[in-house]
Amino acid sequence: MSRYEIAFSGQLVPGAQPELVKANMAKLFQADAQRIAQLFSGRRIVIKNNLDAAAAEKYRTTLERAGARVEVVDMDMLIEEVELAPPPPAEPVSAPLAAPVANSSGRLHVAPRDEYMAAFSDVDAPDFGIAPVGSDLQDARPDAQAPQVDLSQFSLAPVGSDMGQAKSPPPAPAPDTSHLKLQN
Repeated sequence: MSRYEIAFSGQLVPGAQPELVKANMAKLFQADAQRIAQLFSGRRIVIKNNLDAAAAEKYRTTLERAGARVEVVDMDMLIEEVELAPPPPAEPVSAPLAAPVANSSGRLHVAPRDEYMAAFSDVDAPDFGIAPVGSDLQDARPDAQAPQVDLSQFSLAPVGSDMGQAKSPPPAPAPDTSHLKLQN
């Protein structure tokens, strides 16, 4: 007896509206918006597995009525084994790596080590050298110049003179406590 699994990868039935399908799926699975967003992420997600043929068909029709296109996969199907290609022959360890070579413009030209790096072979990169240990790598800064400000229009007032500060209000009178008495 074959066992089946139901998988969903975000595909919709033709003509279905995405928001309506998401609402239907949320109602079917009683899930929050975050879980529904995970279902519609585009990754293949197994919704249910170990189903018999009748139950798998029931799930498929229910989900298609909700607007989601699902995949019903026979779990007992033989899996074809793929034989991997043998690894490339190892280069001798003593072989030196291709050293970067500076071209006439002073830029480095690096020979690619594989197909991936070949995509970067035409990149124009400056030739950054390596400074000796203890070198100061910060560019020299000029000394700060004092700004030229004309202060001739200002003068100093004599000590104790009134500079126009706001006068503080006189202190409030003390409250009348003559009507209060202490008892023994």
